[in-house]
Amino acid sequence: MSPAGEGSYRPSAPLPLCHAAVIAGGRATRMGGVPKGLLEVGGRRILDRLVDECRAGFGALPLLVANAPDAATWWPGLRVVPDATPEGGVLAGLQSAVLEAPAPVVCVAWDMPFVPAALLAALAEGLEGHDACLPASGGRRGVEPLCAAYGPACAGPISEALARGDLRAIAFHGGIRVRTLPEEQVRRYGDPARLFFNVNTADDLALANGMAL
Repeated sequence: MSPAGEGSYRPSAPLPLCHAAVIAGGRATRMGGVPKGLLEVGGRRILDRLVDECRAGFGALPLLVANAPDAATWWPGLRVVPDATPEGGVLAGLQSAVLEAPAPVVCVAWDMPFVPAALLAALAEGLEGHDACLPASGGRRGVEPLCAAYGPACAGPISEALARGDLRAIAFHGGIRVRTLPEEQVRRYGDPARLFFNVNTADDLALANGMAL
């Protein structure tokens, strides 16, 4: 199933020199093994929603980081790459995005149905003078590493973190220049609780569909 149409965002200034990547991680065990990005929210698959926003934000289709054998069938036309480091968790997904994208890359997890193109573009712009730009959030880390922008200088520190067995999504931050997009700026694009809502369970899916109305 390929989506029709594009996101509603239209940039008023030249697009940042950046690319986008959708990170399809996890085994979806809490969803009975159903790939989370293929679930429908508001009548559209989460993956379709994200592809549209990435395309609207950067003028090109995103990279899809996925390990599933049938990933190439999920959205025909997307370039699919697997994790560069097997069993490396979400950090390996970020590693693949940084290594394989043709430019600095904005990464977004494929279980986040409400991330808008304007926020993705703001994260890309936040890379100026930094190696990574992450939005502030109310999550346990205080930032959202799976909705963030990463430059090529992240590749080495990510590989080093993986080599020492530290699989945290922020394990490499000590070796790079990190900028945090302040919460007040994040709120220009919506409520962070909605922006970064992710679908992990059947209850989450029901909540997401209610939020999409």
